[in-house]
Amino acid sequence: MLRVMGDSNGLPPQLTAPHTKAKVSVARCADYWYVACTASELKNAPLPLTILGIPMVFFRTKSGVPGALLDRCPHRNVPISAGEVDGEALRCGYHGWEFSTKGSCLLIPGLKGESNTKGHAATAYPVVEKQGYIWVYTNPDVAPKIEPFHIPLLSDTNYNHVRQMVEAPGTLHATIENALDVPHTSFLHKGLFRGKGTRNDITVEIRRWNNRVEAKYIGEPRPQGIAAKIASPGGGEVEHYDRFFMPSVAQVEYKIGDDSHILTTAIGTPVSDFHTKLFTIISFRFGRMPGWMVRSVLEPIGKMIFKQDAVMLGKQTELIGKFGGEQFTSTEIDVLGPHIWRLMKAGERGEAGEMDEEPTLNIVEMNV
Repeated sequence: MLRVMGDSNGLPPQLTAPHTKAKVSVARCADYWYVACTASELKNAPLPLTILGIPMVFFRTKSGVPGALLDRCPHRNVPISAGEVDGEALRCGYHGWEFSTKGSCLLIPGLKGESNTKGHAATAYPVVEKQGYIWVYTNPDVAPKIEPFHIPLLSDTNYNHVRQMVEAPGTLHATIENALDVPHTSFLHKGLFRGKGTRNDITVEIRRWNNRVEAKYIGEPRPQGIAAKIASPGGGEVEHYDRFFMPSVAQVEYKIGDDSHILTTAIGTPVSDFHTKLFTIISFRFGRMPGWMVRSVLEPIGKMIFKQDAVMLGKQTELIGKFGGEQFTSTEIDVLGPHIWRLMKAGERGEAGEMDEEPTLNIVEMNV
């Protein structure tokens, strides 16, 4: 795990979200699934986590069922995470009230009357364990109409997989846009992924649906840098896609020739307005090259790239705090950022729907 953070809550010093009136690119999409933690992290002890600024407690019952409650006992407002798991219940450490994964109060020690009443219940959030992650739906008042994002290739035995979790002091939008931004890689990641060598004219086809957007890069040669040379030592033109899926999934895909394929899926979890976690899965195959060999090189390079991004996002957030808000100027080569922002704001309003049959199409020319 890589952690690059500023102050304890990840907010700029002059901004106290969510009450600030300053202009900041923050979208709070509640009616969606987010990754809370890896499945292996959730054991038989309460796990306090904050998502979308909401203090939650996650736990796994004796039978293995995961649950998530608002981390506040309805009795005397102490954190339930200070208690313990007992069988199929989470017990508050103050007065021993016990709660199920659905939030119902199973026991109030000393009470002769009914414990399972609406007023005694804790707020519960829908939880799903899927593909090695614990997912939580951050609106407790509705039944989810969608499923958590399905991570491609994980069950394909032809691929090797690397999982990482990184944290950065940036908004969800800034962190996701950074993961899908091509121009910055020639400068911030020079030598690791791209360099300041020969620039190339590239055509970008951008397709946007109601809940996702995709950029297809046409005419792109193999990028310069250590990572690209390992992926395709023979060079050649690549097939490159960048994708965003609501509310917080960034996906980068490279195909080089018939044998080399790498797919990076980064799932963003907003801890608070200016603190984002990225749960990243890198799936790859490189012809006859042993997976362990590629992994031993790509994994540390990936960590270096993520660290560079996190440091720069921290500088961005710090400056937003100094100026009391942001001022961004975009051009057409900021290919996906504006589209991602519009989708996030639509999701915040509850307007992001199913995919259209025919996406909107934009063409952009860039030189990178």
